Amino acid sequence: MAAPSFDPHAPFDPLVDLDGLWTPELAERYLPIPGMPPAKYECLDGKLIVSPYEGSANVYAADELYLRMRTPARRLGGNAYTTLNVEMPKISSMRWAQPDFAVLREPARGRVWISPEAVLLIGECVSRSSRRNDYVDKPAEYAKAGIPYFMRVDIARERERVSVELLRLEDGIYRDHAKALDGQAFETELPFPLSFDPIELLEL
Repeated sequence: MAAPSFDPHAPFDPLVDLDGLWTPELAERYLPIPGMPPAKYECLDGKLIVSPYEGSANVYAADELYLRMRTPARRLGGNAYTTLNVEMPKISSMRWAQPDFAVLREPARGRVWISPEAVLLIGECVSRSSRRNDYVDKPAEYAKAGIPYFMRVDIARERERVSVELLRLEDGIYRDHAKALDGQAFETELPFPLSFDPIELLEL
């Protein structure tokens, strides 16, 4: 069988030609992809994962958490953020994540790429299209990276239900630290004081 022909005149397509090769350096050069709608770009072992931005319920919840975390995070010398590019070099030099919200130990001050050592708390708002990722895969990656706290927010907009879980890294595994459903008080003193009813994360 003849080898497939290669057309040197074919236009360069980073989504095709860089598949399996993506690194933060290539991301800085080629992302976002021109002509594509706004999207979330993450990378797993060199393979780019492109997904649309979350629905408004998750965006609203992430913004509300950012507002609640900003002041206590600053008191610790850090700051709170929504989407950041968090590298995962302990796992692979060709892997990064874009959490829905995060708290850094010190302000990012314009950095595009954040090391996991700089992250105090990382969080995800569960998406229907990636429940396994948000419940299993991403927490496992964040734990391997050594990020001390992981927060997960799960919103059922049509039923007006919200749950918030805060997990703490112990012996390389995330264990329950604090949790609450809508109508209850979510309270924690670590990594900084927080107290709110999860229903406050739902835009009514």
